[in-house]
Amino acid sequence: MKRKNPKFTHGYVDQHGRPRFYLRRPGHAKIPLPGLPWSPEFMEARQTALDGDAGKVEIGAKRTVDGSVSHGLIGYYKSNFFTGLADSSQKMRRAELERFRNDHGDKRVVMMHAIAIQNILNGKTPAAQRNFRKALRGYIDYCLSVKLMKVDPLLGAKLSKLKTIGHHPWESAECEQFEEHHAVGTRARLAYELLLQAGQSKCDVVRMGRQHVRKGMMTMKRQKTGTPFNVEITPRLQAAIDAMPASNHLTFLITAEGNGFTAAGFGNWFREMCRVAKLPARCTSHGLRKAAATYLAELGATDHQLMAWFGWSSISQAQVYTKAARGKVLSQATGRLITGTGIGSPINPVSQNDDQDTEIVEVKK
Repeated sequence: MKRKNPKFTHGYVDQHGRPRFYLRRPGHAKIPLPGLPWSPEFMEARQTALDGDAGKVEIGAKRTVDGSVSHGLIGYYKSNFFTGLADSSQKMRRAELERFRNDHGDKRVVMMHAIAIQNILNGKTPAAQRNFRKALRGYIDYCLSVKLMKVDPLLGAKLSKLKTIGHHPWESAECEQFEEHHAVGTRARLAYELLLQAGQSKCDVVRMGRQHVRKGMMTMKRQKTGTPFNVEITPRLQAAIDAMPASNHLTFLITAEGNGFTAAGFGNWFREMCRVAKLPARCTSHGLRKAAATYLAELGATDHQLMAWFGWSSISQAQVYTKAARGKVLSQATGRLITGTGIGSPINPVSQNDDQDTEIVEVKK
């Protein structure tokens, strides 16, 4: 019985009657291999070719013209501007840029101007505008750095107002409802406490494990940005961890099959746990992170304290919560001042249905 050639092996007999063999992988040029299939010489050369990037062909490289949008994208994808991003960011930005390439790939990148970019933005929804600008920002920075363009066409770009408040921060009643349905000792409760007590995003929560904890502090780097964060293991979180069965896994959270969660898989699973607890669809894993930030800000945490706890690299992210907390505190203080003056308060508060005189207090300057 004839033995089948190794995977990706293509062979033929040339005009001189000699067998020729090549390694042919999708997205790669063919690489000649010595000897016969399965021989030590052949297999060693094949493995070397598989382990390296020899013969790799960038998609679209043959149909690109120097100085075009497509040409710039090929270089950008290989640069640190792109490879330095988190995997999730690379995936989302590449999807945006490939759509841009489909429409404008043959155009000269140096001719990209502000009016054209603004016209593209105007045809998108407010949320899509922000995603496109974020993806294009890195590409343009790369093109400017290698002199493919001289002027930044994103300068002065106007975005439509985004009418959204983002993820809903859980209310105390919603937290209590989840806790009633998922007791300490369940995976759902551990996930909830990690999200709320540690206040991190799902892509970091699924990586948390005992190896990250030293002397009551959990120290990690955010997967998306690489920014370090340090959070204290609160008594509630420690109780939820201790209530779980002993495990040799490197993560606190594992699936029903005993494997680690992916960020997307965890999000879907936690959404189902919220549904089981009969919570509204607005209650998400990220909403618990926002609830934690809101709670700490209202306790008086400073901008820099929030940045250290949540691993934020920009102070503007922290100021969203501290500004809202200050506004709430100021409103409460104003309410106490008004109550103290008695402005608008009935002299004889007996019934709201009866006509009553009100006491007007003169504020002396």
